[in-house]
Amino acid sequence: MSRIGVMFDRDRAPEELPAFAVAMEEAGIDDLWVVEDLGWAGSIASAAVALAATSRIRVGIGIAPAPLRNPALLAMELAMLARVHPGRVVGGLGHGVPEWMRQVGAERKAKLALLEESIVAVRGLLNGETVTLHGREVHIDGVKLVHPPAVVPPIVAGVVQQRSLELSGRVADGTIIPEGRGPKELAEALEHVRRGGASPDHDAILFALLHVSDDPAEAEKETGDLVRIQASWLGVDPADVFSLIGPASEFPAKVEAATEAGMTSLVLRPLGPDPVGQVTATLAALGR
Repeated sequence: MSRIGVMFDRDRAPEELPAFAVAMEEAGIDDLWVVEDLGWAGSIASAAVALAATSRIRVGIGIAPAPLRNPALLAMELAMLARVHPGRVVGGLGHGVPEWMRQVGAERKAKLALLEESIVAVRGLLNGETVTLHGREVHIDGVKLVHPPAVVPPIVAGVVQQRSLELSGRVADGTIIPEGRGPKELAEALEHVRRGGASPDHDAILFALLHVSDDPAEAEKETGDLVRIQASWLGVDPADVFSLIGPASEFPAKVEAATEAGMTSLVLRPLGPDPVGQVTATLAALGR
């Protein structure tokens, strides 16, 4: 695995983010990821806080819902972060959870078109181009950033279904695979990404639930509910949810399997108390 990242879980208090980001940088991780789920915290603000608290690690947005983010405004926000922190920003976009998008009146019919047009527009603006795009969902007429970034951040797509994976391979710099997918499903997903035309350096990013414990009962107490929710969403049995939950000694084999399936980045999502301790124990087990 070429990069190891850690997610700042949405349920942790936002004021914990600066210290957590510093601890993760000191632990030696490559990337810190923040999320944008309805009702929790905004991803751009979270990324700005994490970047300001650190000096080396990349900060990824995983992921901003395209229906909530006008491409011009998103490009302006990402450009600001990328100019102040060059080479340390990763922009993530996805379809958004349909129920949440309906809650705020942002659901769009042409979801695939919206995501693809958004990524194309954002990248063009970040590249310093004057963008005119009259698509099915995105309409931009002659917009150009005054302060485009010198180092253009990669744009990755958080997607699940076949056509969306192909879309990511066609227009994004990387693909985020959600928590719970095992090696077989990962390899199949990457086949769709490649079918879309992904370049050899397309980043394949796996999010994975993490909880270090030698006690199955304790691990079930801390992670069982979320594992069952994720299993229901994926349509699999909870026992089939791929994760790094259990003794740290078991993790290297799992990470190797994900790497062999084609993953290039692993993002750990620590669950339960002492997330910093869990991450450091995992890094030690992985020889990082």
